[in-house]
Amino acid sequence: MFTTAHQQTVILVCGPTDMRKSIDGLSNIVAYSLAQEPCSDKLFVFCNRQRDKLKILQWSSNGFWLHYKRLEQGVFQWPGIEDDELGLTVTTRQLNWLLDGLPLHLPQAHRAVEYHYHDC
Repeated sequence: MFTTAHQQTVILVCGPTDMRKSIDGLSNIVAYSLAQEPCSDKLFVFCNRQRDKLKILQWSSNGFWLHYKRLEQGVFQWPGIEDDELGLTVTTRQLNWLLDGLPLHLPQAHRAVEYHYHDC
């Protein structure tokens, strides 16, 4: 099972990605198409044209992780390219929804609440 830090930034690379690309190819997309640093604490998520395969590129202090998920049935509810934005920032909660086959925006989902018990 894939887990993320609660406050980690997640960038979805909208539109289809060639799943033959590995760490170097995906890092090039992040660096040159998104103009972002692949060796950061962000997660970069890619999906194929059929929307049944997904890769997550993650930097970890001294090297990359490349997580891969292939669905045996169904598809990911992957966003298309809208407003000329290749990268879409989402929450880790929304990433987990996508991994579970749900859309990014769930009207019946409870909104996240930041609560402080004491006035600290």
